[in-house]
Order: sequence, then structure tokens, then C-alpha cells
Amino acid sequence: MVELSGIVILGILAQWVAWKLKIPAILPLILIGLLVGPLAAEYLSSDGTKWIQPIYNGEKRLFPGESLFYFVSLAISIILFEGGLTLRVREIKNIGPVITKLITIGSTVTFFGGAVAAHYIFYLSWEMSFLFSALIVVTGPTVITPILRHIPLKQDVSAVLRWEGILIDPIGALVAVLVFEFISVDVGGAFTKTAFIEFGKIVLFGSTFGFAFAHGLNFIMNKRLIPHYLLNVFALASVLGVFVLADEFAHESGLLAVVVMGMVLGNSNSPYLKELLYFKESLSILLVSILFILLAANIDMEDLRLVLNWNMVALFAVVVFVLRPIGVLWSTYKSTLKFNEKIFISWVGPRGIVAAGIASLFGLKLARNGVQDAEYITPLVFMIVLGTVILNATTARYIAKLLGVFLKKANGILIVGASKSSRLIGNYLQKNGRRVVLLDNNQINISKAKELGLEGIVSNVYEASLEDNIELNDIGYIIALTGNSDINQFAINRFGKEFGQNGVFRLITADELSDPNYVPKEHIFIQTDDFISLTETTRKHPAIHEIDIQDKKHYESLIDLSEKDENIIPMFLKDELDVLHIISDVDIENEKFTEGWKLVYLGKPYDVEKIQKEKTLSQEKEKAPNDNS
Repeated sequence: MVELSGIVILGILAQWVAWKLKIPAILPLILIGLLVGPLAAEYLSSDGTKWIQPIYNGEKRLFPGESLFYFVSLAISIILFEGGLTLRVREIKNIGPVITKLITIGSTVTFFGGAVAAHYIFYLSWEMSFLFSALIVVTGPTVITPILRHIPLKQDVSAVLRWEGILIDPIGALVAVLVFEFISVDVGGAFTKTAFIEFGKIVLFGSTFGFAFAHGLNFIMNKRLIPHYLLNVFALASVLGVFVLADEFAHESGLLAVVVMGMVLGNSNSPYLKELLYFKESLSILLVSILFILLAANIDMEDLRLVLNWNMVALFAVVVFVLRPIGVLWSTYKSTLKFNEKIFISWVGPRGIVAAGIASLFGLKLARNGVQDAEYITPLVFMIVLGTVILNATTARYIAKLLGVFLKKANGILIVGASKSSRLIGNYLQKNGRRVVLLDNNQINISKAKELGLEGIVSNVYEASLEDNIELNDIGYIIALTGNSDINQFAINRFGKEFGQNGVFRLITADELSDPNYVPKEHIFIQTDDFISLTETTRKHPAIHEIDIQDKKHYESLIDLSEKDENIIPMFLKDELDVLHIISDVDIENEKFTEGWKLVYLGKPYDVEKIQKEKTLSQEKEKAPNDNS
């Protein structure tokens, strides 16, 4: 009981440490597992036993018999199902040729190149070599995101790395499962007719069960045949049931079945998909925390000594410094990416949770069946995972600066709220060369924003997933324009440090407007317009205009006129280089308005003739005392 509770506590502690240090969680998890397992037995324990002994050794009884094998199998099935849920076929079509080539051509280079390297460097059999190469194809968002979260990159670069990790996770897992199943049907190594028939049965039953039960589960959820509070646990039971049932019909087809089930369900139109993903994500975090401490602790020093040599260094160098660059450069040939961006993408390729988890599962199964060289699979993959995560986590920021892909200043703008006013402002900013992302939990508002060619995220400011989006690394400004003052304040407070390092702004509230002693702090526009006036002005005059500023006095006269006219809302100042400045962020007193400056405003056009008349009258009044003298 102490060991089991200790694993859970250590696992969650490792997750917290990873969050605090902004590193992939798999790194502290594996290190803790090695510490309480083989390292403790070798160096820290007086009697030579592990502090945590995953498999019953005659004295400690954590997982007797093949219980660990069964637990690992069920845990991996849930993790793979979640990975399948994240894969969207329509996203593969829309993400562009670079990412499509990376998950096809790039993966092929790693698959065949890694197999050749493993065969000739470690002298593994071809079957084990191809299984190893299939496992190291996978990167994954759980390792990419923490590494790149705090590195400001161009949107194209971060998007390529993020989508490669998301898409290659289930695809790579599927390839690894297929390779393993082909090996497992013919342990003797002779690819006979019987082996091909057995492999065909695995693919047939795995695909059929996964496809059929995915549609069945989707039908049950959409028809509301189960109560809402049982939805997530029912889905969990279904995944485990499909895994076991498929295995009964065709041995080793369960993993394929859950991957296919996840992919089919993830591409369905189920309204419960997002909720299901949240539940499975939380469950996966717990399972991963337990799983990798157990798997790392289960490795023996004899297994580590198999790979702790110069052969491992050579294999690592080939995988990281030869195969990855070849795959990336080939996949990005004739793309719009610059050469330094291609080199940076080549550098960042950490292997993740799926690779290590499946490697351990397959290593256990094949070693139990006496397959030649199976004992190398788990330690080899673990070393590749550890090496790539440590390398990228410690050097990615430095390499980004060295290669010149590190953004010196994040000029992107996150607008919270996608109302008509926000869309109008966002469209103007985007046309003036600024990257704009609109955030709203209203799907209709975001759809209208996308029709204008704007980027939009359907979410709310209370969801934690927004901070994990590495494609927002070039966001440096936050503008909160919702009708809820509490949400506006919460948004700039929560995301100000992450996305508002260059400025955080919000609408003034009605209470602040009515308080003559209130000192404005972080307001957008001038301090006389709240959400109601912004919405009403947009409704009457949905247009943004520019007017030339002659000097400071002219600017002040324009502002005075706007304060008298509720149909005009000044927003930005555009300088002689066409760079936009938020009015409340400009030091008006010390600013010298040179030729070319413009005032950008929302609403009806300024009456230029009226302004000119008022300016003439003002000049005449100034001259009058001098004439009388």
C-alpha cells in the first residue's frame, strides 16, 4: 500500500515540478522511476533491492504475476484512445503541405533510417530494428508544448512543430502497433503465409471493432441513452471493453482497435467530444504519472548497461543530427520557410510519452515470448526519449536566438471577445500588418470572425488550455473588449504576464466612467467610451477611418470634438512609418506629431469643414489681443 500510494504522490509531484520548471513531465517522471528503481538497487539500497519493486520478487508484492503487464496494457489503451481523439482528418487537409510532408516523408525517413542505424550499430534483428524505428517516429504535444511555450517564435514555425506533434502521435502509435503485431504473429522470424494471415486478422478485427464501437458509442451519446453524469465513465468502460474484446477475437489487436476507435470518434460530430477529451486528458495525466515511474523502476541495471555505451551515443547522433534534419529539409523543400527556420525545426524533435509507453509494453510482451533482442527495445527508446527531451529543453531557446528565429518583440494582439466591434477592430489591425487572434466562447461570433479571414479560438478565459497554445507565442498585447467588466479584468490579470508583456488594455466600466476621481490605468481608447457606447457606435457607423494630424493642437481639437460627439471613438495613432500605437499607451505630452501621423477612429467621419472653421476662429481669437495693442 505504501509503495502504491508513493507512486501516485511522486507522480503528481513530478507533474508539478515539470509545470514549475516549464519542462516536459516525462523527464522528472522517468528520472524518479530510475531513482527509486535500478539506481536505488545499485547504489542506495543496503540489501540491493529497489525502493519500488513493480513486479513481485518473492518479498515485495506490488504487481504479482503478470498484473503489471495487464495494467500497462490497459493504461496504454486509454492513452492511445485519447491520442486518437485528437486527430482530425479535416485538419490534415488544411494544415498545409509542410506538415503533411513531415508526418509522411519525415516519418518515413526516420522509420527506415532508424531501422538501418539500429541494425548496424546495435546489431539488432531487422524485426526489432524496425520496431525501434517505429517507436521513435512519435514526438507528441506533451513534450513539444512545455519546451516552446516560452520561446517567442514566428507563427509558421510554432504551428509546424505543434501540429506535427499532435498528428504524429496517433499515426506513429498506429505504425508501431502494426509493426509489433506483425512481429508477434511470427516469433520465429520466418514471414510465412500463416504469419501474414494472422497479421491480416489482427488488422481486420482491430479496425472493425474500433470502427463499429466508435459509431455505437457516438450513437448512444447523441441519443442520450445514458445519463450525463455517467457519460465519461461509460466511455472509459467502452474503451476497456473494446480493447479486451478485440484481443479475444485476435490476439494483440486491442491496441489497434482503441486507436481506430479514438480516430473515428474524434472525427464525428458528437457534441460531447470536447467534454470527453477533458475527462480522458485528466485520466491520462494520472495514468502517465503512475505508468512511467513504474516502467522506469522496472528497468534493471543490466538492461541499462546494454545501452550505456558508445553505440548508444552513435545511434542517438544519427537519429537526432542526421535523420531528423534530412526528414525536415526534405519535407520543407520549396516551402515558404526560411533556411534558419528549417534548421530550428530540425533541432526540435523530442520523443514523448507514447514512444516510451508503447516501447515498455512491447518490450515486456516480446521479452516474455522470448523474442531475440527484445530486451533492447525499452532501454533504447528510454535513452532516446531522455536524451532528446534534455537536449531540446536546455538548448531550444538558445538555438532559437542563435538562428535568428527568436522574436525580439511579440507584436501579435489577442482580443478577448469577438463581438461585431471586436471583429471590426481586428480586421483593421490585421489589414495593417498585425497578427490578431480573437477569443470568445460564442461559436457564432468566432465563425463570423473567420469569415473575415481572422483567427479565432472558441474558448473562455477560465480554461487552462489557452496557455498551452504555443501558436500564441508571438502575442504581446491583450485587449479585452467583452461586455462583462469582470471577464475583462480577469483576462488581463491572468494572461497579462503570458501574452501581454508589451501592453494589456480593457474597456472602461460604467462605474469608472461615473467616478470623477477615478484615475485610468489600463484602458483602451480614450476614457469616455465603455462597451455600450462602443457597441452603439458600431451599430450606427460600422466603419474605421483615418484622418491626418497636423500638430499636437490639431490632435487635441480632434479629441475634444470626439468627446462632444458620441458617434466618434478615437482608437489608435498611426505614425509616419505606418506603425499603430494605442492612444492610451502614447505619451501625448511629449510626443511630436510630425508629418504623416494619423488618428484612427471608429464611427462617422469627422466634419473636416467644421474642424477647419473652429481652428480658424481659434487662431483669430489668439491674434485679436495683439491687433488691439
